[in-house]
Amino acid sequence: MRHQLAILTVLVTLLFFSTTVTAQDDDVIIGVDSTNLQFSPSDVTIEEGQAVRFFWSGELLPHNAVASDGIFDSGEPSRNVDYRFVFEVGTNGTYEFVCEPHEQLGMVGTITVLPNQDVQPEPVETITETSESTEEEFRLTFFGLELIMLSFIAFLVYQVGRARERGIPLFVKGDENEDC
Repeated sequence: MRHQLAILTVLVTLLFFSTTVTAQDDDVIIGVDSTNLQFSPSDVTIEEGQAVRFFWSGELLPHNAVASDGIFDSGEPSRNVDYRFVFEVGTNGTYEFVCEPHEQLGMVGTITVLPNQDVQPEPVETITETSESTEEEFRLTFFGLELIMLSFIAFLVYQVGRARERGIPLFVKGDENEDC
């Protein structure tokens, strides 16, 4: 029974703490192709306000994505990258980007950002939504801490049970005659 409790605790913890890649509906995801030396897709077209997400995991070679004009930089080359950049209103144009270690091998790409024709001034309610989403993120983070604590308590209960089964004393009484 205790082994089942331990296994259940581990599975629940893995379920809640496993990382998943989620993109917003209008994000364009750029990865690395099977040759490990090309972006996929290498040329994309988006509108202002949309985001480009550079994502790869467990690649053979380390990569990064850096705009030639410096508007974005995913950081040091890595085999695992999850970098998102939003092209805000007013950033329409064409942006070339490269993988610094493999630029000479042709690992380059182009992002074309079209003006967004539907752009309207943001209403005041958007600020409220942002604070609500921040509050929700806090609640989710706090919920994660609760799960960690619950897992730790379950682990302690399991260890105490094992110690009692083996006859190991949990609390040792001191000598009553001992002066403090």
